[in-house]
Amino acid sequence: MSPASKREYFVSVQKRYLTAKLDQKKILLDELCATCGYNRKYAIRKLNQRPSNRPQKKGRPGPRPKYNLHDIQLPLRRIWRAANMPCSKRLKAILPLWIASYQLEFGILKPQVIKALLRISPSTIDRNLKLYRVRYRDKGRCSTKPGLLLKSHIPIKTNQWDEKKPGFIEADTVAHCGTSLAGDYCLTLDTVDIATGWTEQRAVFGKGESGILDQLKDIEASLPFAILGYDCDNGSEVLNRPIWKYFVERPTPVQFTRSRAYHKNDNAHIEGKNWTHVRQWLGYRRFDDPRITELLNALYKNEWRLLLNFFLPSVKLTDKKRVGSKIIKVHDSPKTPYQRTLNSEDVRLDVKERLQQQIKTLNPFKLHRTIHEKIATIQRLARYPTL
Repeated sequence: MSPASKREYFVSVQKRYLTAKLDQKKILLDELCATCGYNRKYAIRKLNQRPSNRPQKKGRPGPRPKYNLHDIQLPLRRIWRAANMPCSKRLKAILPLWIASYQLEFGILKPQVIKALLRISPSTIDRNLKLYRVRYRDKGRCSTKPGLLLKSHIPIKTNQWDEKKPGFIEADTVAHCGTSLAGDYCLTLDTVDIATGWTEQRAVFGKGESGILDQLKDIEASLPFAILGYDCDNGSEVLNRPIWKYFVERPTPVQFTRSRAYHKNDNAHIEGKNWTHVRQWLGYRRFDDPRITELLNALYKNEWRLLLNFFLPSVKLTDKKRVGSKIIKVHDSPKTPYQRTLNSEDVRLDVKERLQQQIKTLNPFKLHRTIHEKIATIQRLARYPTL
């Protein structure tokens, strides 16, 4: 008999028990104990309790919540917003990196608040931020057109996620065209290192080969390690002869590979960064003013790359296997590209020391504020998408 059935049966017996005579009470008591398995003395005490007409309040099981206090909620929400609304597992890794800068910006936190923020779990973060999460549903247009010139000469690579050594990058472009691919507009050249997650972005106006190549050279000079491999999709702006010559016809050639046509998962690393590192910040407006290109590059080369690479962690896929009809994926703990670069044995010590000195001068809240000020200036020159 289920607990609910026992309660219903007990209520019906109790009504008769309270008005019955002594010999009838004995019979009802024997029946109740035999049916529900109650101890006889327990059943007598329970039957003699007068039922209340007031609905009983059901208390919340377990201890009182510790993380719904205003002193904890406010810094949690501020850091979550300043970090561009990451998932709870990434936010858990962000909190230790941002608390010191938070206190410089908003004042000293109580020791118990700092302790709570450092101990809070990802699932608790999800519960506390449930009402404040924002979903983005905007979708843009695809501007990729196949580059047929070199496809037969460039090998296909589909296992990029297994790279362990820094220097193997994926590249793609994000079109800021609004809802129309007509005319000239600004594009963001987005690159990511597979091993460390280090990203660099540059803006170009139009799909000219020389413009993309110049920005690739600038990206290579900004990376804290040498480029060993270059992987792209089949778009003609990132797959063309000048870029192929630049990487292949050098004393130490760079491994040049491409993905399969119409298989976006082959470039899963950069496709994810196109959203989290470009679209989520800049949206889908049309950037057809040439002045925006200079403004974007002034942003990408300074505050943008510093915030994304030094203070925003990401997770990496470490293992993937199929069990029956399910694919089980295992990820490592969230780390910033800066942390993964320091942990790599293939990065020079002088580069690591320079990065360690650089992070001491950075404040993520100041970087975030400057980024949004520059984005506001860019958006004033942009045009809203039109259907």
